[in-house]
Amino acid sequence: MKRIYIALFVFGAIFFTSCQNKTAPQEMTVTPDEEQEENTGKEVELNSAQHKAAGIVMGHLADKNLSDVIKVNGQTELPPQNQADVTTLLSGTITQILVNIGDRVTKGQVLAVADSPEFIRLQEEYQISKNNLEYLELEYKRQQTLRAEQVNSEKTYQKTYSELNIEKSRYQSLTNQLSLLSTNPNTMARTLKIVAPISGNVSAIPIRIGTNMVNGQTLFSLVDNSKIHLDLKIYEKDLPYVHQGQRVFFNLTNINKEEVTATIFSIGKAFEPGTKTVIAHANIDQVPDNLIPGLYVNALIDVGAKTVKALPNEAIIKADGRTFIFVSDAAEAHDEHFHYQRVEVKTGVQELGYTQVDILEEVPPQYSIVVQGAYYLQSHLIKNEGGGGHSH
Repeated sequence: MKRIYIALFVFGAIFFTSCQNKTAPQEMTVTPDEEQEENTGKEVELNSAQHKAAGIVMGHLADKNLSDVIKVNGQTELPPQNQADVTTLLSGTITQILVNIGDRVTKGQVLAVADSPEFIRLQEEYQISKNNLEYLELEYKRQQTLRAEQVNSEKTYQKTYSELNIEKSRYQSLTNQLSLLSTNPNTMARTLKIVAPISGNVSAIPIRIGTNMVNGQTLFSLVDNSKIHLDLKIYEKDLPYVHQGQRVFFNLTNINKEEVTATIFSIGKAFEPGTKTVIAHANIDQVPDNLIPGLYVNALIDVGAKTVKALPNEAIIKADGRTFIFVSDAAEAHDEHFHYQRVEVKTGVQELGYTQVDILEEVPPQYSIVVQGAYYLQSHLIKNEGGGGHSH
């Protein structure tokens, strides 16, 4: 009987120990560090040096019209009245060049100086004509008085009158010629000054010191890019939806990513040769300083009023087959540490460097979005995950 009790006691002890081993894991608690491990890849913390190196720029969701638009392409153009070739009517030799390519000049500014015997002779002829005219005016008055007293003949009077009119015409012609040369006719100058006919920038200087000028030769080329506009190619199927006054959005991918706006002011009335496109002309609202004629552009013409929330493409990153952005609590004070939370988003239409975005996760009440530097933050996350540590 005693053996039976011993056996039962041993069996019970073994059973009790086994039950304890099975239930122990269910009663374990998660440490704070392990909770953070579950959220690895959700938040990034940068110190001041890392934040500066990342070049992070914050922004917000913007209202963009990315759906009710027509995609077009074209190029920047400059009207002919804002371009000029500087020429001269006289021959001579260039002795000074006072500007360089790219310089900004104003209308009437002296661009170069030349020695011109022809210019000197023109001034001489002007002075002679001026003196002759003064003499003939006095002589005509004298003959007029004599004629009234019937002292002189009608022939003499008519001859003086004719000579006066001829000299007047010659004097006016010489005055006009000197005015075309931007020279004060009443001041004798030794050298000929070449001046700018418009305000703008010097785009070409095909001359040098010692160049012999000839009539009609181009000495400088000037452009006034402040009046640059867009020439957009509109296909036949899109023509019914395009009209004057519509807004145009484009960016200059070969210069920068800044979005520029324009307004259509004219639409062509005939197809371009060899194509089924019509040119629409659009005035640029604020012409960037680095805009030049002949740049190729992709543009969107706003034909509706539907807008969506959008972000620059560089604000959006992809990971594990999903798309994310990084946000920061705008109410948080940043001293030595900067915190960024990665949240999932749904993307939509993508145009002109912007993408439609819907935020799928909870964000702080006052938040701003990383619009530049998101890829740096993502790489920082990957680095921390690879190191086995959490991203805080």
